[in-house]
Amino acid sequence: MKILVINGPNLNLLGEREPNIYGGDTLESINATLSKKAEKMGYELSFFQSNSEGALIDALHASRTDCAGVILNAGAYTHYSYAIRDAIAAIKLPVVEVHLSNVNSRDEFRKTSVIAPVCVGSIAGFGKYSYHLALDALCYRFSADQEAKK
Repeated sequence: MKILVINGPNLNLLGEREPNIYGGDTLESINATLSKKAEKMGYELSFFQSNSEGALIDALHASRTDCAGVILNAGAYTHYSYAIRDAIAAIKLPVVEVHLSNVNSRDEFRKTSVIAPVCVGSIAGFGKYSYHLALDALCYRFSADQEAKK
């Protein structure tokens, strides 16, 4: 089973961008660790990062044909991209919203997520482990869904 991990604007600069907020790990190191974990769990991960809203939407659209779910860190688009919100609703896959920092303890504008209502859940504030928790949540959901079908 394949899961797409999407990272939005400025996440390509992890490790050098505000490490006091986002940590010192690079996106590549987070992806590598997450990929190893997924493999042990029997899942395949695919990774995509873009600073462009349209490219993120295109990646979401493409995921509907070959992925079982999506882990999405939409970055600042979380707070105002109704286009990404609509793409999530359209693909009908479970999407987990992820943030490295605790967005609720930061700037006022970061406390509102326009994508949260169409995601199956949101995980924030655990640094790179937010991605691991999202993977755990999706895998648990897949198992529960299969169990319910029996």
